[in-house]
Amino acid sequence: MKENELTERIAELEKLISELPKGSISVKRINGKEQPYLQWTENGKRHSRYIKSEERDGLFAQVAQRKELEQELQTLKKKMPSTERKTSVNAVSKIDSNSFETRVIIGDGLKLLCSPVLGFKYRDSMSVLRNYLNGNTDGRICLLYGLRRTGKTTMLLQAISELPADHTAYIKIMSRDSFDALERDIRKLQAAGYRYLFIDEVTLLNDFIDSASLFSDIYAMMGMKIVLSGTDSLGFILSESDELYDRTCTIHTTFIPFREYSRLLGIRDIDEYIRYGGTFRVGETDFDDPELMDEAVSFRDDESTRRYIDTAIAHNIQHSLAHYRHGTHFRHLLDLYDAGELTSAVNRIIEDMNHSFLLSILTKDFISNDLGISRSNLRKNRDPEKRSDALTLIDEESVTERLRHILDIKNKSEMKVELTADHIREIKEYLYLLDLIVDCPIETIGGEKPAEHIIFTQPGMRYSQAQALVFSLMKDETFSGLNAKEKNMVTERILEEVRGRLMEEIVLLETQKAATKHTRVFKLQFPIGEFDMTVADEKNISCRIYEIKHSKETSPAQYRFLADKEKCGQTEHRYGEIMQKAVIYRGESKRFEGMEYVNVEEYLEGLG
Repeated sequence: MKENELTERIAELEKLISELPKGSISVKRINGKEQPYLQWTENGKRHSRYIKSEERDGLFAQVAQRKELEQELQTLKKKMPSTERKTSVNAVSKIDSNSFETRVIIGDGLKLLCSPVLGFKYRDSMSVLRNYLNGNTDGRICLLYGLRRTGKTTMLLQAISELPADHTAYIKIMSRDSFDALERDIRKLQAAGYRYLFIDEVTLLNDFIDSASLFSDIYAMMGMKIVLSGTDSLGFILSESDELYDRTCTIHTTFIPFREYSRLLGIRDIDEYIRYGGTFRVGETDFDDPELMDEAVSFRDDESTRRYIDTAIAHNIQHSLAHYRHGTHFRHLLDLYDAGELTSAVNRIIEDMNHSFLLSILTKDFISNDLGISRSNLRKNRDPEKRSDALTLIDEESVTERLRHILDIKNKSEMKVELTADHIREIKEYLYLLDLIVDCPIETIGGEKPAEHIIFTQPGMRYSQAQALVFSLMKDETFSGLNAKEKNMVTERILEEVRGRLMEEIVLLETQKAATKHTRVFKLQFPIGEFDMTVADEKNISCRIYEIKHSKETSPAQYRFLADKEKCGQTEHRYGEIMQKAVIYRGESKRFEGMEYVNVEEYLEGLG
């Protein structure tokens, strides 16, 4: 087809498309019945109307026809490179940054913006972003989202640095910007020939969720590659399941596995990951939002952790719900929102989960099981500097009661709305959607049904809060008679228990996320004892069993359950042949008394 024929056909298609209904068909469940609605965006506002039964066949056909015509239009526009390129280059040279209503950065300003990240290593998901920008996207847009300080802005700038500067634009949305102003700026960029558009912090727009399909329905269909980024992850998730359904390429940055953390920051230490893992250390790497450079580490102490939970998580949920369907999706959380207590409730539930985690370690594992061992070890230690009677003097019942008192959620009396089971369930649902928590399965053989086992994907958050609570416990009068050296030994012994449990959770979580379709990962409990991790291959009817120990030493006690013939026989009966038995620990990989020992850093780096 010649250029003049292409031009005529494009004009014809644009006329036909303009005469057909705008928008897309959305099905909603109302009173148990599925009802179709036509949804479209006009002047930056989202509209929706019910489709009556008598008009459905005709309207469905018209919408389908418009989609086909839009696809043809997009294909034909790509076949007009010569005229379009000349027009684009001339238009780009005339466009002025000062003519925009939002914060648009182009040309030399864009190169300057990208310069600080040019030496940074890439996140694993960078390949997904490159594939979107360089491939055939069929009118889709790319959503890049995650909690604060997980590398979103850096990924945007790295991608921009690899694209032609005269066809690429970056827009930083501010809270004062409107969707209408953004759309006017996009029209200017599109008319000037810009093909790549990166919009950062787009969820700050009040009507983003309800108007998000504008990006895919219009500009992406016209050939623009659009990447949207923001810290309100829940807003993206809600829009993806509604306005942007089946029209997105998504990249979620919240979960940072050990192997990626180690590769990007050059830190190959599981304890370092336990203390700070979950976000990148901005002060050392400049890895994310420049506005947050004054905070060196997100989880360096309890105060910084609380601030992160408040600004990055609780606000994320509240802001997204407030702007989704005009605030009609709060469900049971509406009363908390109206009372101005939703952010506080999210914080309290996260704290409560962390407190329950510490309580189980200290009262179940440390006090009931390991305190006697620790007491004996401290008292009989060959090194006089490490010998202590501190744990002999402790009143275990008093310590436990003091711990329960400290871990109780405080200030309940100050809340106007009492937290209910519905509140807790719905907030946990949103925490799951944000990829902040995951449920680690526990299976049993011959035992009771296990309790819920929740793992945080950001271990630094959990460790900093546990550490603060342990230090608070150490101030109890039970310990007042101990000297500073003995208090420090007891504190470190408890924190060692915390790090041990967290290492176990990290291995479980990362193995679970790396598992194939036919593989299940879980803890396996018996009436007495457990396998810290079992990996069952349902396709090949086999399994692998592991113990996970936060230790550099080897001991027969570490693998006693792995060597238990009765437990292994019950396991093989249910899951198939045991292909591997191993202890994952912090020492060198080797065999000890016939048992396989695997270094934890090597194990985690080998996943993926």
